[in-house]
Amino acid sequence: MAFVVGLTGGISSGKTTVADLFHQNFSIDIIDADVVARQVVEKGSPGLAAITTHFGQEILNDDGTLNRSRLREIIFADQREKSWLNQLLHPMIRQKMQTDLAQTSSPYTLLVIPLLVENQLQSMTDRILVVDVDEETQIQRTMTRDGISRQHAQNILSAQATRAERLAVADDVINNNAVNQKLLSQITELHQKYLAMSGRNL
Repeated sequence: MAFVVGLTGGISSGKTTVADLFHQNFSIDIIDADVVARQVVEKGSPGLAAITTHFGQEILNDDGTLNRSRLREIIFADQREKSWLNQLLHPMIRQKMQTDLAQTSSPYTLLVIPLLVENQLQSMTDRILVVDVDEETQIQRTMTRDGISRQHAQNILSAQATRAERLAVADDVINNNAVNQKLLSQITELHQKYLAMSGRNL
């Protein structure tokens, strides 16, 4: 089984940027939980069939794909429906990630899970890497990126694990506060460390 580094961080912390740098510079395989979450509800999937049975045909777009915005409206308005959806999808997502991990070929694999702490998925990883930024930076970046109000950005932040909770489970931390933070030097150092840990110090 591959040596698995769980990559996590709050909204707008730069998880995707960090993962892309590992991939572009060192050809490290990446499995992204957000991508997997979309795959398990693709048209024709058992996940989408179960959702359609539960919520009815109005949960679908005209082309038979999942109407995500409609689903979001429903689960944000009703905690029971959100729990039902999580109980359906979380095991599917976890299973798909494990299947994908078994097929990776790089010395170690980055498993990108934004809600790693919230969903207590530490057991899927050998090591946890947290991309850390201060909360004001997260708020500013989210407002700029998504074109939303400060209050909306703060609401998103408050629904996630706190910075302290993420740092409490971190084995390694990448600081991404500055606009042009020297990410590559931090990533290069961690890459050497993970190669050694994985027993593949090539």
